[in-house]
Amino acid sequence: MADGETAQPLSGAAPSGWTGLSGANVAEYLRRHPDFLLEHPDLLWVLTPPQQRTGDGVIDMQRYMLERMKSDLAKLTAAQAELIATSRANLATQGRIHAAVLAALGAKSLPHCIDTILVDLPMHLEVDAIGLGFESLDAPPAGDGASALKILPRGTVDRVMGERRDILLLSDEPGDPAIYAGASTLVRSQALMRLRLTRDMPPGILAFGSRQTGKFHQGQGTELLSFLGRVVECALHGWLARTR
Repeated sequence: MADGETAQPLSGAAPSGWTGLSGANVAEYLRRHPDFLLEHPDLLWVLTPPQQRTGDGVIDMQRYMLERMKSDLAKLTAAQAELIATSRANLATQGRIHAAVLAALGAKSLPHCIDTILVDLPMHLEVDAIGLGFESLDAPPAGDGASALKILPRGTVDRVMGERRDILLLSDEPGDPAIYAGASTLVRSQALMRLRLTRDMPPGILAFGSRQTGKFHQGQGTELLSFLGRVVECALHGWLARTR
């Protein structure tokens, strides 16, 4: 402020503790801190934009404020659209999982249960291949539906999934022939679940494979798939207990 210049008070009531604050003080502070609005962009929403003026040395703040508002609105619209798309996808996945669970629980026998898992679940989940197997079963279940149940070498589940992992999502990984048999050449993306029917029974694996890269990926939630895996465990365990 120049010597002898009287500070003009800001228009409107000044907040408590702001005695002596003037428009000249604010203007001088902003000149000494040119990045102030970059650090406090929220002030652009409450400031009254000046009328558009042109000419040398005139900065059109209104244009910058409108551009900022348009940018924020575009980001908000994109985020809203993404949220809606994600919610719809989650609801669709939830509906498919529920249909798969009802199909598994509606089986009338152990072979029927296995057949339902191997035939109906891929259709409900819209996948291209499925694998269901257990390590070194001494007495595989009898029946036509059980013929597709794979007997895996000891250590296969840990080799494929890791020793402590119960569910594994792979975005771009070819299928293992030991799990998918001839359909392994179709597989690019996979969801693998460890199965434990009883403590004295070797571990098993339930695998869904898709030819679509990225159908399953690490960023997906696993709660619904884990729930489906537990339902398959309970269904198979229940029928095995009845046949013993």
